Amino acid sequence: MNAKLTYRQQDFLSQFLDIYRGMDQPVHYSTVAERLGIGKVTAYEMLRLLEERGLIRAEYQSNPKQRGPGRSAVHFLPTPEAHQLMGVLSGESTDFKNWLIVKEQILQQLRDGRAGGYDDLLSNIFARINERRSPLIFVTELTTAVILMLTNVQETPEIRALLQRLEQIGLPQKVSLSVLSGIALLLSALERTNQHYSKLILTHVNRFEDTLSELSEESRQYVSEFTREAVHILSS
Repeated sequence: MNAKLTYRQQDFLSQFLDIYRGMDQPVHYSTVAERLGIGKVTAYEMLRLLEERGLIRAEYQSNPKQRGPGRSAVHFLPTPEAHQLMGVLSGESTDFKNWLIVKEQILQQLRDGRAGGYDDLLSNIFARINERRSPLIFVTELTTAVILMLTNVQETPEIRALLQRLEQIGLPQKVSLSVLSGIALLLSALERTNQHYSKLILTHVNRFEDTLSELSEESRQYVSEFTREAVHILSS
């Protein structure tokens, strides 16, 4: 069973389970579509996808109101694996919601700090860098620190070109998030950076690389989107 789901699929499965619990019987895809306010084709395709993942089972039922032979209608019900998976994902969902809050707070601080600087933001990030926070939050905060220190370096054509590349990070045929490790190493070698912060970043480069490799493709895309937005704010 391949139960790795996107957040959209997780949300659909969660809502399907709610519908199933309320009806206490297998559910027709048209009922799912009506309850969720989506098209019947969309509901059917999503249910079949989750069936392939081993999370939903199809059951064919004849229509008792229809006399004579006729086509059976397909209904769906969750498998035990679906209930188990949602129990695990409920914790991941909380982590994602916490990350959304942290992300928006950082972006707002970046917007507010354009006039007065970002010393407080950097200081706060490094003050909590050793806390056991979610992997997604850790990667996002260290990414923020790297970007901020890069923008604080005396402007040169090379730095401007690097920032322009970061505005396209994660896009097809463009640089990936792993480039941030190299930038962190570069910052530690530049004399005109804050050496205290540079050493702190250098200390956590290996942890950053390991954590980044463990994130799902979807989570890495979220960090890439955040990075592009953050660089855009700082460059405008």
